[in-house]
Amino acid sequence: MEKLEGIVAVVGNYGSGKTEVAINFAVDRKRAGIDVRIADLDLVNPYFRMREARGPLSDLGIDVVLPPEELLQADLPILSPAVAGMLRQRGRLTVLDVGGQDFGARVLATLADPLRDKHVNMLLVVNPFRPFTDTVAGCLKIRDKIEKASKIAVTGIIGNANLIDETSLEDVYKGYDFVRALSKESALPLMFITVAAELLPAIDSKRFDCPILVIKRQLVPPWKKPVRFKQRG
Repeated sequence: MEKLEGIVAVVGNYGSGKTEVAINFAVDRKRAGIDVRIADLDLVNPYFRMREARGPLSDLGIDVVLPPEELLQADLPILSPAVAGMLRQRGRLTVLDVGGQDFGARVLATLADPLRDKHVNMLLVVNPFRPFTDTVAGCLKIRDKIEKASKIAVTGIIGNANLIDETSLEDVYKGYDFVRALSKESALPLMFITVAAELLPAIDSKRFDCPILVIKRQLVPPWKKPVRFKQRG
């Protein structure tokens, strides 16, 4: 993860968990001493958007770009002009949480001007326990659709194998084996995998040859509480 700087666009299939990954990745990099900015570009899904975690992110000193306050709850395709301005500025790390599949990825094509002459690390989040990404062929098809819609090439893979609260250690290991095979077939590097914070103590990290991003879930149903990020003094 240390090599991921500049503009990092997090994309994936519907339900892949890309927003949760984007949030936790931004927090991890901030804790590593990197100045981080993050933008909510999910114009597709009205639920579980990054904006739900804007308070904890801002408290950690992460610059958050969202739609205008009066439109935060609107189910409308609104892209803040501040996003284009943010992309034109120099920064150590800018994270873009992009909407699901090819439909959501179209927003990147609309940002062609501010992205001109900039290298974008576009990372495909894969959860092999979700429909359409449970086979290597399915993942490659999703990748191709996203690349065509965004007009940007995917540069790496993120393994996010989980069944939410039902996730077991074996699920994590099986998911890792899957994305390793996908990495080999696609010739795309496996940038990191995710592991829920509650599973981390029992994980055998020696089984992985890539970094682990610890996930503290922020986007939860109303009857649950998110795992709050602790500020470091």
